[in-house]
Amino acid sequence: MKKSFILFAFAALSMSLQAQTARTFTVNITPDGKANMRVFLPENPTGRAIVGCPGGGYSHLSMQNEGTDWVGYFNGQGIAYGVLTYRMPKGDRTIPMSDAQDAVRMMRDSAAVWGINRNDVGIMGFSAGGHLASTTATHAPIESRPDFQILFYPVISMDEKQTHKGSVVGFLGDRRGDEKLVRQFSNDKQVRRHVTPPAILIMAGDDRAVPPLTNGLPYYTALRRAGVPASLHIYPSGGHGFGFRSTFTYHNQMLDELGMWLKTLVAPKTDAKRVACIGNSITDGHGIDMSDVQGYPAQLQRFLGKDYFVKNFGVSGRTMLNNGDRPYMKEKAWTEAKAFSPDIVVIKLGTNDSKPKNWDRHAKEFRGDMQQMIDELKALPTKPVIYLCTPVRVDGTKRKKDDNEIRDSIITTDIIPVINKVAKKNNLRIIDLNPVVDPASDMMQRDGVHPTEKGAKRMAEVIAESIRKEHK
Repeated sequence: MKKSFILFAFAALSMSLQAQTARTFTVNITPDGKANMRVFLPENPTGRAIVGCPGGGYSHLSMQNEGTDWVGYFNGQGIAYGVLTYRMPKGDRTIPMSDAQDAVRMMRDSAAVWGINRNDVGIMGFSAGGHLASTTATHAPIESRPDFQILFYPVISMDEKQTHKGSVVGFLGDRRGDEKLVRQFSNDKQVRRHVTPPAILIMAGDDRAVPPLTNGLPYYTALRRAGVPASLHIYPSGGHGFGFRSTFTYHNQMLDELGMWLKTLVAPKTDAKRVACIGNSITDGHGIDMSDVQGYPAQLQRFLGKDYFVKNFGVSGRTMLNNGDRPYMKEKAWTEAKAFSPDIVVIKLGTNDSKPKNWDRHAKEFRGDMQQMIDELKALPTKPVIYLCTPVRVDGTKRKKDDNEIRDSIITTDIIPVINKVAKKNNLRIIDLNPVVDPASDMMQRDGVHPTEKGAKRMAEVIAESIRKEHK
């Protein structure tokens, strides 16, 4: 009787999973098919998709427990799911890296056919697969970088004294003694503000194979310090490799918590207008805790809603001047902002250009350098609408009178007039942020230069209003 009940329950579960999955097929990642992805499309798609990277110490793959066993869970939530068979590195790290990046890119490239929102493609990884997933999240170019990451007991460090030695040997091979390479692929050292996507980390405290204290926990800490939204779940027991096993004591709790985290992720629509926010520390969100949540671009996203996809490309201390002390157009963020293929660009630069060592030596170059930035943006295939913002006011009394002094007088009398002239010449929209943040109010931080969370909100309101007028 008991055996019959178990068989009936198994059959019922199999039928249930089949009902949730509309279509299953395998696509090759490499021409020879050695790297491939088995794709499971849900009956009732939400547009979300996940590329799954099973673990196995970079020597083999746990394809069931950390792969296909998850199909029903994700398809039941309307999430498309692809189980990646990636090639083993055998010391050549570029092999699995390219497989994972190509899988994410394939999900996006197939979005229209597979019913996927190209702005809502995540990656999931277990153990060594967690290292591959976090490597993709921290090292991949923007077109193949996931929008979120799910990491189960991930290998993060490549220091074989702190992590799973077999994974290090497989990934780095004979170069595992190269300190520079170890640091480069110890992914807690590679988290970048506004670049590394949100994450959830799931581990067991008694994991001896991949110690959480030297792997997952440092990664979470790095994410939190960078202001990247992250969730950390360390269960008291469970060891390593529990994956989807129902014997894991906290299995149901874990699934519920992962499901709730996924529900809280809000993605722009697949056809959302892409907004690139270019600027210095004020755009970056310097001094604002959790700037990816409370900085002006993040608040702008909330004001504009799902019809827009706002991304922060701010870098602290940067100048419009190419001969300034820290030129923006020589930063990786500038390259990525263009690769983002924006429909709208909001430029807020000029504050650091007012420093004596910048303006007093290169003032005549400011207009030409701004024109260069505009010309490069105009040349993009998307032909973005460009908004030039005037710099916010600063409190000069709180700044040292030296070569690094940010001078409000120069911003007002010299820099803003040039911005206005360039805007007029190019028929661009001006957003006047200069009067928006009162330096003497609670909208400004103590340094008299950087807006608070409240000031960032006011900036976002003004910018959102300007964008809505143009793009109704």
